[in-house]
Amino acid sequence: MLNKFIQKLNNKHFLSLAGNGIMAILSMITIAILCRVISIAAFGTWVFFQSTLLLIDTFRSGFLTTAFIKFYAGSSRERSDDVLGSTWFIAIAITLVISLLNFPALFFIHTIKDPGLHLFFQWFGISFWVMLPYFIGTCVVQAEQRFDRLLLLRLINQGVFIICILALIFTKRISLETVLYAYLASFAVPGIFLLINKWVRIHTFQKRTSATIKELYHFGKFSVGTTFSANLFRTSDSFIINFLLGPAALAIYNIGQRLMEIVEIPLRSFAATGMPELAAAYNQDKRQEVIDIMKKYAGMLTMVLIPAGIIAVIFADLAIGIIGGGKYLGTEAANVFRLFMTFALLYPCDRFLALTIDVIHQPKINFIKVLVMLAANIIFDLLGVAVFKNIYGVALATVVPTIIGVAVGYWALNRYMPFKFTSIFSTGYKETLALIENGKKQFRLKYKSTTT
Repeated sequence: MLNKFIQKLNNKHFLSLAGNGIMAILSMITIAILCRVISIAAFGTWVFFQSTLLLIDTFRSGFLTTAFIKFYAGSSRERSDDVLGSTWFIAIAITLVISLLNFPALFFIHTIKDPGLHLFFQWFGISFWVMLPYFIGTCVVQAEQRFDRLLLLRLINQGVFIICILALIFTKRISLETVLYAYLASFAVPGIFLLINKWVRIHTFQKRTSATIKELYHFGKFSVGTTFSANLFRTSDSFIINFLLGPAALAIYNIGQRLMEIVEIPLRSFAATGMPELAAAYNQDKRQEVIDIMKKYAGMLTMVLIPAGIIAVIFADLAIGIIGGGKYLGTEAANVFRLFMTFALLYPCDRFLALTIDVIHQPKINFIKVLVMLAANIIFDLLGVAVFKNIYGVALATVVPTIIGVAVGYWALNRYMPFKFTSIFSTGYKETLALIENGKKQFRLKYKSTTT
């Protein structure tokens, strides 16, 4: 019976969810440690550095991730080598260009007064190269649906970071700069592991073709705009808070926002496993099935978020105390978390509408949509800060672009295959009930078999 249970857990849905879940838990542990050993202002500076670094990394990940998976998944060995080699070529080219752009800034680094910008311009060129093999590795294992390998890579990545942080605390060498060294090591170690075990097959660089490079480029030129704008949409909050309210306010805002991982974990996991299903239905020209799959995922996740949101709102202060420690209690962090959890009921619809638009080869719509969302977010963030004079204004402003995203996503998909927006929730409700009933049935059958 134990073997059967283990076999049932060994599937792509569970492994994807487990990978995201474990990563989030380890990330929370790391944040909880950092919040207790560095000041609020220093933690805000670190948040700004990470946010800006990941924003710039979107030029690479946004350009290549979706394009790579689309052309690599299910292809022949010869074709997959061509796609991977071409991806290596584009990734190296992007990394080289961005590093060269960073180089002149090093001569003027002493004139930069903001600590977050100073740290970023000093280190982002080096960081970009260190993170390259890990990025390619995560693309490959996702395209091959090897979520067991993805889980291993994430464990190594976050595990190395935590171990290095603990070592720095034990040796009393913890500082913002040594935290950065630990962060780079957390990407370098799994990167070396990937190269040694040939999971990223860097030798395929020689098998690239100009035709495939052009294919990846023409698809990626839209997806990079969408992904970068979407990331800038999130990062714009950090920029506005950092420069208008200060690093300490950014740290408090980030603690409240970080707890949103309880929403992002299932969203990322089911997006990773749902995309191949949507793509398969689209490639077979099954329009109704594409919409049905989208409604099932978006609807069920919305149903799950309702009780999770209620629990989160009630125990927000406890959660903030556990993650941030005593110095974050009594700040705006708990209420920021409550506000985000309220808006989160729209996130599954927004995510899966956007994902489906990409699958039906309409990335340009997503790109324009995200640009509108970005503009709305910046405008309402600035208005929120002007009115409230604190981070509540930024948190409340988030609902406006989210509503815009859902509205545009529904409009675009409704043109592809007409459906009622409310059917997303009715489908989710029915699918959730069916899942619960099936679980009860399986439990009764197992209980009956063990008692006879």
